[in-house]
Amino acid sequence: MPARGTRLSAADWAQVALDVIAEQGVSAVAVEPLARRLGVTKGSFYWHFPSRDALLQAALERWEEVEQEQVFGSLEEVPDPRERLRMLFQLVGHETKPHAIYSELLKSLEHPAVAPVIQRVSQRRLEYLTASFRQAGLGRAEAQNRARLTYAAYVGFLQLRPHQPKMTHEEFEEYLGHVINTLIPV
Repeated sequence: MPARGTRLSAADWAQVALDVIAEQGVSAVAVEPLARRLGVTKGSFYWHFPSRDALLQAALERWEEVEQEQVFGSLEEVPDPRERLRMLFQLVGHETKPHAIYSELLKSLEHPAVAPVIQRVSQRRLEYLTASFRQAGLGRAEAQNRARLTYAAYVGFLQLRPHQPKMTHEEFEEYLGHVINTLIPV
């Protein structure tokens, strides 16, 4: 959160909207509670956005952009595709807030602003995984199938997490190692 006395930017508002999405879901994004959380008046909001929907769109675009840069951009320099996949699984496995945001967005697929963003992000993730599996030596069909299985395992794990007993750190590391050893070709 910006320091008191500093002017808030549209990015600040978008980030606090993402924080609220992670904590309470898309429906909790509302101008007054966000303004209170930021310690400002609603006028600050209207300086940057004409409506709540415009803020939600900005927050979703920010999430999409940051997710792309932080996850995939951080792996660009890894030349070995198998190592890149291992690092991707480790990176994604240890994120917390991005999981919460993604889980909440999946619950809001009926929202007209959410559906196209999830579609783009899912498509990009599947394409990245398919390309990585291809680079690791799998044929086109096998790489596509492995990418789908990987992505389905990720989404399924996110959906099951709130309904399962909490794993210890050791249990989660063992699970993540199993996923890596099962899905990444040797």
